[in-house]
Amino acid sequence: MTTTTIDPATDDGLAPAASTPRPFGVVRHSLALAWRSILKIRRTPEQLFDVTLQPIVFLLLFVYLFGGAITGSQHDYLEYVLPGLMVQNALFSTVAIGVNLNVDVTKGVFDRFRSLPISRSAPLVGAVLGEVVRYSVSVVVLLVTAFVMGFRTGTDPLSVLAGCLLVVAFSLCICWAPVLIGLRAREPGAVQGFAFLVMFPLTFGSSTFVRPETMPSWLQTWVHVNPVTHLVEAVRGLLLGGPVAGPLAWTVFWAAVLLAVLGPLAVRAYRLRS
Repeated sequence: MTTTTIDPATDDGLAPAASTPRPFGVVRHSLALAWRSILKIRRTPEQLFDVTLQPIVFLLLFVYLFGGAITGSQHDYLEYVLPGLMVQNALFSTVAIGVNLNVDVTKGVFDRFRSLPISRSAPLVGAVLGEVVRYSVSVVVLLVTAFVMGFRTGTDPLSVLAGCLLVVAFSLCICWAPVLIGLRAREPGAVQGFAFLVMFPLTFGSSTFVRPETMPSWLQTWVHVNPVTHLVEAVRGLLLGGPVAGPLAWTVFWAAVLLAVLGPLAVRAYRLRS
């Protein structure tokens, strides 16, 4: 009888073929698994309800119910609130990845991935990259609906595209928070509760719906340091005109901080859970 000796320095719990990964293997595997996430959306399109129907309902409710009371003009409020709703709906849609990851882990899907000759981090990275579709759909749906309602941009198409890409990029950075929650929570139902507990102060405690100067002084202090406020103001400047450099610099700074802090924590939780 023969025995096989496994070198502890190279064994990471994967199949033997994974001990000698090909160049760019992690990228290739991650993109393949990102496509898996997109295929799941194609098979169950109702997963897109939160980035298609929900943004439309939010925009109609806030503009036609509160627009006249807040600014005196529903059209003026449409211009003010649209950039904020683009940000809010994209951030709300990040909660889905935490729920989906929790389901995959509890059902043993990631145990099957570990038996494949792929990078161990590829399933997690692929799941995050697949979310680009959801965030992009949310932004496009809001813009199209707003144009039908009479919204018109005050800048050039490249600036509008930059604003949309900024929302998607920031969402990819902050989505590591729901990822971390999804990997630490015991059941999918708990993920939504914890994730929205984080998202509500960030989105509503900002300049998304009303101007900060109308708020109490203690709340203004939080609004001015809130990363979402800087993101909303940067998107407003890119869509309507106005200051962009300052808010954009703060947005990039906060995105880098969120990615640097939440990313490693989520990866560590993933390795412990999977």
